[in-house]
Amino acid sequence: MESFKTSITNTIVIWIMNFIPQITLALLLTAWFTSHSNEIKCKGFFKVVFYMPNIITAATVAILFQALFAYPRGPVNDFLISTGLRDSGYYFLQHKMASKLIVAFIQFWTWYGNTMIVLISGVLGISPDIYEAAQIDGANGVQTFFRITIPNLKTVLLYTLVTSLVGGLNMYDIPKCFNDGKPDNATLTTSVFIFKQAFSGKWIYNRAAAASMIMWVIIALCSAVLFFIMRDKEQIKLDKEVKKAKKEAMRASKGGIDQWQL
Repeated sequence: MESFKTSITNTIVIWIMNFIPQITLALLLTAWFTSHSNEIKCKGFFKVVFYMPNIITAATVAILFQALFAYPRGPVNDFLISTGLRDSGYYFLQHKMASKLIVAFIQFWTWYGNTMIVLISGVLGISPDIYEAAQIDGANGVQTFFRITIPNLKTVLLYTLVTSLVGGLNMYDIPKCFNDGKPDNATLTTSVFIFKQAFSGKWIYNRAAAASMIMWVIIALCSAVLFFIMRDKEQIKLDKEVKKAKKEAMRASKGGIDQWQL
């Protein structure tokens, strides 16, 4: 089961490596597109350009990057040699960390546009009156973004985190098509491991099923933790106060009825 442990580690590491820059760039682009102080021309064009990688199928992008980083001759190696950065080509697909970084970059490049669109939709749902009040009070763009936009995007951010977690831990097509989990299981994710156990000549269905159930439990637990961390504490506190007030009102009304009957 060492390969399964390796696949879990690889999956988590690659997901973190692509999600942190993905959410960071998506938030920056969201702040840029929804800025109330600086009007940007051709917003629709830029949104389409940034979202375009998400339209291309993941398998196509993986095969494209495999060709880009081909050895000994490929566009990237040709560039490195022609600029004098290297005397000969570099075998990216046989280097563990290089392969992980490329897979993580493909994931990031494919999905940051989708995350950006989701966050922009969330910002557009925030009442403009709040931004007008902040502008009247003299808040700058950075203060407005961190003190108004981010707190009001908590639900959308939770959705983004959970969907990215589920998609990241089920990562299959890009590592499979790019390098088939190689070199030395460096890009072997859990989904690729499950496929190899069940449908790649081994036919070990019970092991594949067990690995699938373990991943389901991990995803469910991680999602529950995210829901707990991102819960709206103020709303929960307010709901408790409302329930308490209703109970006290019911007790008071019941006491008044009993006294009237006496």
